[in-house]
Amino acid sequence: MSDAATEIQAAARKRTKAKEAFDRADQELRDLLVKWRAEGEGPSDMARWSGFTREWVAKIAPDPKKAGYHAAVVRRMNESTD
Repeated sequence: MSDAATEIQAAARKRTKAKEAFDRADQELRDLLVKWRAEGEGPSDMARWSGFTREWVAKIAPDPKKAGYHAAVVRRMNESTD
């Protein structure tokens, strides 16, 4: 095997591991946002704590008191299993 093939394969394995780690961390963050939103924390506070925008947090963790909450959570859960 050439040096190029060895280096490329090693980099590809490293990238795959990094993507898997990112996906796990992303799912953990999303789960926490949903959990704490249901506990009453606001999207503005969670956005400030996470460094993401309020809009992104609100999309991931919609207000459980508003219409469509259940559908949004089901959709999110379905997306996470795909």
